[in-house]
Amino acid sequence: MRRLLPALGLVAALAGCTVGPNYRAPTSATPAAFGEADPATASLPAPDIGGWWRGYRDPELDRLVAIALRDGLDIKIATARIREARAQQAIERSRYFPQINANGGFDIEKLSQNSGIASLAQAFGGGGASGGGATSGIGLAGNSFKTYSLGFDASWEVDVFGGVRRAVQGAKARVEAAEWNARDAQVSLVAEVVDAYLQLRLAQDREAIARQEVDRQTRDLQILAETARTGLLPQDNIVRQRAQLAQAQAAVGPVVAQGKAEMHALAVLLDRTPDAMILELSVPRPQLPPPPAVPPGLPSDLLRRRPDVRAAERQLAAATADVGVAVADLYPRFSLTGMAQLVSTALGNLFSTDSVQLTGNAAATFPILDFGQRRGTVDIRKAQADEAYYQYKQTVLSALRDVEDALIRLRTEQQRNTVLQAGVKDAVRAVQAIEARHHAGLVDYTAVLDAQQAVLSDRDMAAQSDGQLRRDLVSLFKAMGGGWNAIPAPQDNKAADEYEAAKR
Repeated sequence: MRRLLPALGLVAALAGCTVGPNYRAPTSATPAAFGEADPATASLPAPDIGGWWRGYRDPELDRLVAIALRDGLDIKIATARIREARAQQAIERSRYFPQINANGGFDIEKLSQNSGIASLAQAFGGGGASGGGATSGIGLAGNSFKTYSLGFDASWEVDVFGGVRRAVQGAKARVEAAEWNARDAQVSLVAEVVDAYLQLRLAQDREAIARQEVDRQTRDLQILAETARTGLLPQDNIVRQRAQLAQAQAAVGPVVAQGKAEMHALAVLLDRTPDAMILELSVPRPQLPPPPAVPPGLPSDLLRRRPDVRAAERQLAAATADVGVAVADLYPRFSLTGMAQLVSTALGNLFSTDSVQLTGNAAATFPILDFGQRRGTVDIRKAQADEAYYQYKQTVLSALRDVEDALIRLRTEQQRNTVLQAGVKDAVRAVQAIEARHHAGLVDYTAVLDAQQAVLSDRDMAAQSDGQLRRDLVSLFKAMGGGWNAIPAPQDNKAADEYEAAKR
């Protein structure tokens, strides 16, 4: 073993070299402000959007989000991938150290009487007897030998050119990428839960409007039928009113079905069967407040707030480290192997100093000719690093586009909503005026029906616009990063339980 020390020292002296490219975080040019932002707030920093869904001031929504963060399958999948990445990191780190194994054995061998070794034993004075008695020299033909052994062996491939160091760097970056992907899964899940809940509330609002219209149309039909019996109203007015009522009744079914579909979606997002939450989600809730105005902040800050951008940057770091691993394979490999054993033919003296047997080996492997295999692997890793870089750039541009799209949708929907709300008021006033003229005998009842239908249509469109405004705000919050820093980390189940308890 002492003779291995100079070789060990030489290899250790070379171990400071790390081949392959060193990683540098990419820089991305971003505009000074978002083009679709309100000029009055475009240069303002983004507010703290942690727990942004609580701005709707709906305890039921807060409860659903907390359950989703605890039980959502997307979160559990992302958490499992974090554990997988961490296990791979531990595997790569283990290559820094020797691999040590304990071994023990018992061997028995019986010499053949008909093999050449019998003659060799005779030549060295082994005698001619056969059987199981004591032997001398090499051993008698037909005798049995027993050997006991106990010890350990260690092997170590020295990381001379940094291949292991690069592999550990890549594994660490992939752990961080998995953690950011889990954060992105949280942001996406919260946004999906809030969006489904808002669509459910919209469907319930539209259902209420439709049922109110059915009730109103039913009352009108009853009044018309009573008036017709006195001979003061033509029968064709009753027929038109009955047709109007049928249209109102037919409008109820689709919005009911849409609401049930959103209940099913919410249940699945919370890891429940689709029918598990119909009863509790059918309970009427107070009207949601209007969504608040939110400045988007600066585009340069978006790169730090978006988990998917952070994950893409870590994937680029891992791909860069993989290039170093491949480059290290172009260089020689150095390994050290040692074995210490106790070996004896008798169990009684196995643990004596005379039974000690030592073996040591130092080896080097030099790649000479592989017909381009290793170089091809390096080229593959470089191409994969380029791919990761372009994927990062694409993720950054997509993040910027998501904010711009959300801003323009939100702004135009706000303008549309203002027009629709004014239209509802005008339509209601028009109905009142036309009904007064009808009672005075100045217009036909058809004009009243048309005006009432216009009110129903305007109210329904205004309700849809209110729901769309809330959904557009969800898209903006998600595009801005979703406030992941206010959400417990995916792997911290205890924190998630405390979070849900605090919000109930």
